[in-house]
Amino acid sequence: MDLRPRGLRTLLRGPRRLVATAAAVAVLAGAGTWTAAVASDDTGAVRRSDRVMAVDGVRLDTSYFTPAGAGRHPAVLLAHGFGGSKDDMRRQAEDLAREGYAVLTWSARGFGRSTGKIGLNDPKGEVADVSRLVDWLAKRPEVRLDKPGDPRVGLAGGSYGGAVSLLAAGQDRRVDAIAPAITYWNLADALFPNGVFKKLWAGVFVNTGGGCAKLQPALCRMYERVAESGTPDPAARKVLEERSPAAFGDRIRVPTLLVQGQKDSLFTLDQADAAEKAISANGAPVAVDWIAGGHDGGDMETGRVEARVRAWFDRYLKGDKSADTGPAFRITRTGGVDSTNGTAQLRGASADAYPGLHDHRRAIALTGGEQHVASPAGASPPGVSALPGLGGSGGLAQLSALGVGVSLDFPGQYARFDSAPLTRDLRITGAPSATVHITSTRADAVLFGKVYDVGPGGTRQVLPAQLVAPFRVTGAKTGKDVTVTLPAIDHEVQKGHRLRLVLASTDLGYASPAAPADYTVTLKSDLSVPTAPAVTTAAAPLPAWVWWLPAAGAAAALALLVTARRRTAAPAPDPELTEVPLVIKALSKRYAKSTDRYAVREVSFRVEKGQVLGLLGPNGAGKTTTLRMLMGLIRPDDGEIRVFGHAVRPGAPVLSRVGAFVEGAGFLPHLSGRENLELYWRATGRPPEDAHLEEALEIAGLGDALARAVRTYSQGMRQRLAIAQAMLGLPDLLILDEPTNGLDPPQIREMREVMIRYAAAGRTVIVSSHLLAEVEQSCTHLVVMDRGRLVQAGPVRDIVGSGDTLLVGTATPVDEPVVEKVAALDGVASAVRTDDGLLIRLEPGGTAERLVVELVRLEVPVASVGPHRRLEDAFLTLIGGSA
Repeated sequence: MDLRPRGLRTLLRGPRRLVATAAAVAVLAGAGTWTAAVASDDTGAVRRSDRVMAVDGVRLDTSYFTPAGAGRHPAVLLAHGFGGSKDDMRRQAEDLAREGYAVLTWSARGFGRSTGKIGLNDPKGEVADVSRLVDWLAKRPEVRLDKPGDPRVGLAGGSYGGAVSLLAAGQDRRVDAIAPAITYWNLADALFPNGVFKKLWAGVFVNTGGGCAKLQPALCRMYERVAESGTPDPAARKVLEERSPAAFGDRIRVPTLLVQGQKDSLFTLDQADAAEKAISANGAPVAVDWIAGGHDGGDMETGRVEARVRAWFDRYLKGDKSADTGPAFRITRTGGVDSTNGTAQLRGASADAYPGLHDHRRAIALTGGEQHVASPAGASPPGVSALPGLGGSGGLAQLSALGVGVSLDFPGQYARFDSAPLTRDLRITGAPSATVHITSTRADAVLFGKVYDVGPGGTRQVLPAQLVAPFRVTGAKTGKDVTVTLPAIDHEVQKGHRLRLVLASTDLGYASPAAPADYTVTLKSDLSVPTAPAVTTAAAPLPAWVWWLPAAGAAAALALLVTARRRTAAPAPDPELTEVPLVIKALSKRYAKSTDRYAVREVSFRVEKGQVLGLLGPNGAGKTTTLRMLMGLIRPDDGEIRVFGHAVRPGAPVLSRVGAFVEGAGFLPHLSGRENLELYWRATGRPPEDAHLEEALEIAGLGDALARAVRTYSQGMRQRLAIAQAMLGLPDLLILDEPTNGLDPPQIREMREVMIRYAAAGRTVIVSSHLLAEVEQSCTHLVVMDRGRLVQAGPVRDIVGSGDTLLVGTATPVDEPVVEKVAALDGVASAVRTDDGLLIRLEPGGTAERLVVELVRLEVPVASVGPHRRLEDAFLTLIGGSA
């Protein structure tokens, strides 16, 4: 049930790839009829065919990917997230096919081109469909069989697709391994936690599916009943429980890799915890991986997770005993440099056994007497924790990545209990808990528990992962002791900070009683926090340059001796480009060990002095490869890069005019900011006077913080220090790869000003970033890449507001078949659905007047037509919605 914003996923669909077919062939497969269309082989190493299966009046749209070589292969079924389609899984399917798997993707009922009502993974609907797909795989000559009718097959998917993977393993014994991600074990617990309705997420969920009309009638009636009353009833729980993996938990006996998100208020870590307990009890191998992202944003770690899933299938589908499936438990820890052990942001921690959510608990004493809390009429104004459906994009995603955000509690509407300042650092890994006594003027009380990390003096209050624990207390008029289990988190509380337990009467994401009430809250126990000491983080290495710089210097000297003759044959400087910071012509780089697969292919663009150029593209677009070639770290296979007229190659002298910040800098935490920069510059061997240290520091704006140890720096300060390091020597060309990662909105604004100030002096900045709104404000020019190729280049104003892209508002949502007809119109380059209508890019010569006439002919309910002015829309249009 991938309900993250569309900017995070590939739910905005561009025009469908045209499929050339010689004929439509109908064949029987089980009880279903298949219509097949063989697609062209556009990957060079993968064959793909599209099929539509008709079963009991429902048509399932599928794509089948197989390796180019002969022989039988294990099969993988890839399921998409809620609101998506089979097209979202294409890239991963192609990658797995290249690794020797036969891969089948499909659009679930009610999504994409598949028909039928959405049943929320109904065992008699969507889950039964998976068994039909397994039936078909068993008949394919490319698929390895365990026995007749039983293919060697695994399932993987995220959210909605993760749940169907679990359910299928519980219903079909032919499934051999699964890798569900950011999903649920009990959907009733997820949407009705502790008897409280998760109203915002439920609403986002229903609307993402297309509204009540797209759901099975029983589901629609259940949702409307609960949304109106605000209180889940037993019948509603029963409907969701019947569609949950938990209902089949005792039947899941296959190797299971559970990937769950730490930044996820929809499906919290306790869902994966319950799955691990049940499946392990069945005797199956289980590994748990807590990633840094989730439905609320953060880093989804796509590359690492997909590599681990592939290794999991290599082990349990291919039978490769040497495949490294990783530890039993792994967690990604965030938050910058740890002041106690030097561990860095986004580092993995692991344990040989899954610790659960309550391992090695430590009691933290809290203070605070009896407190009175008002539950206002209409539950308004509501407190704020997570922002469902919003936290995964733009600046909010950056806040989420840090575990901070827009949490808000209104005076008089919450009780709070504080600890004393901690005398040593405390790592919480799991679910804290506390017992409180609740008395209410109403029969039922609804409260929201949360634990804050409060900085010295109370100046900074952090709600880890923006998570709260709702709970309903029945029979509260006479008073009741309640043990509140808080959300599971992984968070380090630094020495000198306090822990604060807050019990609030309202929360924006949940339904609170509309009638006013007063609660009395009394603390009955210490705060119990799990510490999981067996989960250890590998110590961060010293900055890479400490180790590689001397060796690199020696290697460079040797290379100069060995290649002296070849250097004389290097391309001569181009005198016409001596004042041009960068010119790239027909640049190409193939993947390792491949002759026809390109990471970058025939890219050409030019950058002038004073420009701030934004390099944009979805994951896998080739941005990082391009930057690495530009910095001389890798050699291109074809094409040319010239910096101020000089050809770029590893060790080229002209690279001294280039400064770069890529993947963050490593700093020694016990040294001050200034000492770190001075040490770095000395290691380069260049004269101190060439550093221009003061100028770089003035541009970066660190002020008095330079005299403090780096371990005391905030994430924003460390990021600016890294930028200052890249600016040492005041290079004429500055390259920044995701410089705003981990920064909050004020820090992002400061970083924007740093880039603009740097370019204002006649220098040039190239910045790769995924924050499109920020790029729009800070960059003068753009280069947009997709799948290794240049899509468009030019001034921001031309790309955003050139007039060739129109936003067509519609009175009602437009169905996908109509979108495809619009995309096929003469003069239309692409058409993409948005929340408000259609985003249409015109071909040269296309006009708005002619477009409106055609839209009326197609009976599109046009309400408004105008040029769009948002970079995000332009970007999604240019890449066909594949971000």
